[in-house]
Amino acid sequence: MNMLIIGGTRFVGYLLAWRLLAGGHGVTLFNRGTHPDPFGDRVARLTGDRTTSDFEALLEGRRFDAVVDFAAYTAEDARRAVEALDGNIDQYVFISTGQVYLVREGCPQPAGEEDYEGEVLPEPDDPADREGWLYGVGKREAEDVLAAAWSRYAFPATRLRIPMVNGERDYYRRVESYLWRILDGGPILLTQGGTQLCRHVYGAEVAKAIAGLLDNGDTIGQVYNLCQEEQPTVAEVVLMLADILGAPARIAPVSAEHLEEAGLRPVDVSPFSGRWMSRLDPGKAQRELEFRHQPVRAYLEKIVAAFLAHPPASPPENYKHRSVEFALTGFSP
Repeated sequence: MNMLIIGGTRFVGYLLAWRLLAGGHGVTLFNRGTHPDPFGDRVARLTGDRTTSDFEALLEGRRFDAVVDFAAYTAEDARRAVEALDGNIDQYVFISTGQVYLVREGCPQPAGEEDYEGEVLPEPDDPADREGWLYGVGKREAEDVLAAAWSRYAFPATRLRIPMVNGERDYYRRVESYLWRILDGGPILLTQGGTQLCRHVYGAEVAKAIAGLLDNGDTIGQVYNLCQEEQPTVAEVVLMLADILGAPARIAPVSAEHLEEAGLRPVDVSPFSGRWMSRLDPGKAQRELEFRHQPVRAYLEKIVAAFLAHPPASPPENYKHRSVEFALTGFSP
């Protein structure tokens, strides 16, 4: 098969490209070329900005069996993809987000695919929340374009909704943020005592699922949630990481108000404690795709092993607040 991957090659797209190459498929990457990749001459490259005329110019006259789009964030992105690709592909896989549920009025958690429809929440006043809201709304609008294109003229789109993605290549360094804090022996500040539930997904599982549905015509026109089955609390994830490291986890409950007084947000000290943390129901993917996610501890062990084998030269950006975290809890660095 001849495959096109648009964006995403810093993380899940990178894993997908390796999986496809290992399966003997031809792979073309479309991105801005701002980040190097290790694929050498094993892939073809289209270098350009998908939000400009580069997109249509570089795709003109090209045919692909399937396209996986990690970089469509708005209705306009989706419309341009439909116009540029229609008639030249057999399947288009759109990578969406669980935040399409979180921006909906009264949406349950965990949310199933059938919970998508509903009124959208008004735009938040708080700039910190506005970014998450805009992301979810943009992805919803892109999904609506694709659903309409499928309904009207069978544009072959498959939509995948995923929550927070964890993995060794996570450039947001979210799991790593906890590892630095556990290893320095200081407090792990958790709002609500870390009782919020986590239902994330491992990057390698997403890549595996995408590769598996690319030759499955029954998935065209469908939408699926992809996520782990387990729902540990944030505190349980921290304790699991500490146990894997063989170090104590000094969890320190803290209120969001207390953090705000110190100029911090919950996600500044605990990346899994933010408002925009979706929990999905993976039942449809389990039934129709035979999707089975590995245990949470199993993939956390892989992330920790990679961290210890190749220690980063410097801590993540959010670690710059560490002295404030110590001061808030009375710990001595």
